[in-house]
Amino acid sequence: MEIITAFILTTLLSILLVPFINVRWKGLVTVMTVVLLAILSSIIAIEAMHGKQIEYFFRGSSVTGKIPLRADALSGFFILIINFTFLTGALYGLQYMKVYRDQKANLSLHCISFILLQASLNSICSLQNTIVFLIAWEIMALSSFMLIIFEHNKRETLNAGINFLIQSHICIMFLMLGFIWVALKMDSFDFRAITVYSTNNPLLAGVVLFFCFFIGFAIKAGFVPFHTWLPYAHPAAPSHVSGVMSGVIIKIGIYGILRMLLQIKSDYLVIGYIILFISLLTGIYGVMLAIIQHNLKRLLAYSSIENIGIIGIGISLGCIGIGKGNNILSIVGFTGALLHTLNHSLFKSLLFYCAGNVYQAAHTMDIEKLGGMGKQMSHTTFLFLIASLAICGLPPFNGFVSEFLIYNGLFTGLRGSDKVLLSWIVCGLFGLALIGGLAMLCFTKAFGSVFLGTARHHFHQTPKEAVIGKLIPMYGIVLLIIAIGLFPKFIITAFSKPVSLFAVNHFPSSHLPAGDALSIIGLCSAAFILLAGLIYLIRKRMTANRSVEFNATWGCGYVGSTEKMQYTAGSFVRAYRKLAEPLFSIYKKKKEIEGVFPQNGQQETHPYDKAEEWLIDYPLRVLKGFFNKFIFLQNGNLQFYILYGVVFITLMLGIPFLVEYLKALFQFLNKL
Repeated sequence: MEIITAFILTTLLSILLVPFINVRWKGLVTVMTVVLLAILSSIIAIEAMHGKQIEYFFRGSSVTGKIPLRADALSGFFILIINFTFLTGALYGLQYMKVYRDQKANLSLHCISFILLQASLNSICSLQNTIVFLIAWEIMALSSFMLIIFEHNKRETLNAGINFLIQSHICIMFLMLGFIWVALKMDSFDFRAITVYSTNNPLLAGVVLFFCFFIGFAIKAGFVPFHTWLPYAHPAAPSHVSGVMSGVIIKIGIYGILRMLLQIKSDYLVIGYIILFISLLTGIYGVMLAIIQHNLKRLLAYSSIENIGIIGIGISLGCIGIGKGNNILSIVGFTGALLHTLNHSLFKSLLFYCAGNVYQAAHTMDIEKLGGMGKQMSHTTFLFLIASLAICGLPPFNGFVSEFLIYNGLFTGLRGSDKVLLSWIVCGLFGLALIGGLAMLCFTKAFGSVFLGTARHHFHQTPKEAVIGKLIPMYGIVLLIIAIGLFPKFIITAFSKPVSLFAVNHFPSSHLPAGDALSIIGLCSAAFILLAGLIYLIRKRMTANRSVEFNATWGCGYVGSTEKMQYTAGSFVRAYRKLAEPLFSIYKKKKEIEGVFPQNGQQETHPYDKAEEWLIDYPLRVLKGFFNKFIFLQNGNLQFYILYGVVFITLMLGIPFLVEYLKALFQFLNKL
């Protein structure tokens, strides 16, 4: 209880202190607060991860009743992910935000929102009273909104923030609907009432209730078609906020789905099939759209949607395993999902931090204008390359381990399966392989266009490498990425407790499925890194005494500016774009190209999310058209407005008399 009290007091005191301290110290106080909150909450999380059931009750009020705070292994796992990502985000943001020191009030609000966001996310993972849970969720939504609109002087940033806020409240509406449903039936706001109600109504009510919660949490997680806020919010926010959003804010949606799977006892087989379909759609659709983006942060945002799809595939396999009574399938599925949740929080936050370095060096996120950044930013280039290899699921990095486990789960599902399950598993294998292949195309384009070749745009200042304060947390993430790739069995065993919550039967952590394969993967990864290091040292020794010459890239026999001879990001994926064009809304703008070295030739493509066009833009156009039919009422004539008021008052006074008259009339007719 003392730890919880210290957590609350630390949050409140830091929020009160930040506005009154010197602008130079605001960032440092924020970092110290984040560290202290991380230590306090991680103590509880580590205890929970070791299997200890932690439960406290707050007095609450006459409305809420007692407020239970419970932390199990699942809560502990997500709290640790949240804290690590916030630590790296705060350390990176300390340097990133120095260029905004002249905006004192804006910085104060930013720091307060960052602290509130961490506190609310940790609270969501442990609060199990529906009213207080929704309050914490609302605080998370509002603090995220304030972080997104930091540069609110930009119209697109403000639009992105409002879009996020509206969809966050649609998410809350679905969660509230599910909680009210249970509260009306069980007369309780405790999460345990959800379990009791679903146990008594396992079929229709349980499935419908789960998908009511699933839609709410899926909006926050970014599952297709509930993803449309994400590609706007990520590019608009400062890069350390984008890293935190992709690293943990969308993961709180995954936490919510997993929590409801533990609370709701229903037909897991049906739930598993539906989640598998949505996840395959999410993964494929997300990466297909990521490839054709021109904004680096928007590309990373769509890539987050793709990885949410991969996590969803793991969750669906776990559900199918529970539904089939297949303990191995459920263990492998949930293990792969949880590990990919951790992995994605690492390499995606690192990618956004790298994008932040590029933005502050070049002042643009337009991939078509970038190029050759590797010559000036060697550390950022190396870090982006490591993260790109990891997100593509290539060894010896962490992404390979989690995707290997999900593949292992899919192949496990092939054994002795009925025809329905077999067809779904084959679709899952094909979908996951397609996602992996397209992800490699996406990040080959991103890395090559941004860091290789020569600059496609003449910047006013030569781009420079980020300061050491930014690079330290980024290298810390890389160490963890490599550690998971080298010691996968140890990492998975360390969080076997959260996975065991979903097991059909008890499954000892010493006998994890694919355990021997994971050990071999670790050894092969270590051998690969050693071999790569040896080759690098030999090359460096052999070229140590040779002079280095720098020349322009060969122009294929033409005499012209070499930056015009390169592939652009758009031309690199042109063949893919032509194939995928029927599935997306791609608007083109071009001028005819004449001559070998055209002066005015130009071609632009502007991709647009067709799901957004169908599900948001079209309904809004219909609604706007409907309301426009009544625009004649707002004609600017004062006499008409007075008439509206008189009619309204007359109706309000006349309706009660009309009701009484109708009652009397019905009574008279009944007597007849």
